Amino acid sequence: MAMAANLGMTLDDCTMIITPMFHGQAWGLPQAATLMANKIVLPGRYTAEDTKPLTDAMIAENVTVANGAPAIFLPMLHYIETMEKKPDFSRTRLVSGATEPPLSLMRGFHVLTGAETIHAYGATETTPLVTLNRFKPSVRARLSGDELWELKRKQGLPISGVDVVILGPDDSPQPHDGRSAGEVCMRGPWITTCYYDMPDSADRFIDGFWRSGDVGTIDPDGYLKLTDRIKDVIKSGGEWISSIDMENAILAHPGVLDAAVIGVAHPKWQERPVALVVPRPGHTVTPADVHGVLEGSFARWQLPETVIIVHEIAKTSVGKIDKKLLREQYADIYSGVTTEQAGQ
Repeated sequence: MAMAANLGMTLDDCTMIITPMFHGQAWGLPQAATLMANKIVLPGRYTAEDTKPLTDAMIAENVTVANGAPAIFLPMLHYIETMEKKPDFSRTRLVSGATEPPLSLMRGFHVLTGAETIHAYGATETTPLVTLNRFKPSVRARLSGDELWELKRKQGLPISGVDVVILGPDDSPQPHDGRSAGEVCMRGPWITTCYYDMPDSADRFIDGFWRSGDVGTIDPDGYLKLTDRIKDVIKSGGEWISSIDMENAILAHPGVLDAAVIGVAHPKWQERPVALVVPRPGHTVTPADVHGVLEGSFARWQLPETVIIVHEIAKTSVGKIDKKLLREQYADIYSGVTTEQAGQ
């Protein structure tokens, strides 16, 4: 009901379920579509290497609602870029989750097809919807152009029925100033209150709120912005570096197809970022290119010393970057650096 209401779904919609149902039951979209008596399109098997069948099905069936991760939507956009006649998706809402959708993705779909990409946030434990990024009238009246596009990158507003708080290191609520970061915690009728047969999991909850393990902020307008996973945030020289923001900045480079940033142990700085970059076919991307696109958004000390050009980046079964595996693969990349070299 929350998904249908917040997406504005009606009887006139046609919904395609792109996210597999084993992933948080496809984010509740099959149930929402059934509730609203939508025509439902099941696309069958597909791969990120060949998203042509997904795009063709959306065109053939006049799909107006679809869900997926950026790992799937980006290849779909690249396929659309090759089409002589661009599809008309002006009624279509693309619900994007799993990771933050790059601006290039959202702008690209809007410019080429008219589709709106809507950033959503949740987890298996939240069954699954927590926030959805839609514009308040007051925000739309105050902001315009690039400011609104930047706002679309945020995870959005908590939906009705869900309470979200940001808790600092001492579990104190953080102010909604868009700067004070902490762990994102939530409660609500469809938010889990315990883990089955896990008596040692009490520390995952506080005062009825589930601890998500995500780090984020809430701005004065109420929009949630994730800055990282607690386990993925890069702790360098006593300061935090957001791997999510750095990845999205790299993805803004026109020659980059995919990117991942991980924190790797460093002899002096505790951790330093390592960037893995996949060039788009027919493009060449150098470490200098990556530094160039980052310098406008990050301080020089935050830039990764190591930029590795790769053919692909490991993903989990639900399309998220497998940072656990990547950290294992590149764990020793700074092991040969001496303390003296690290200080230079």
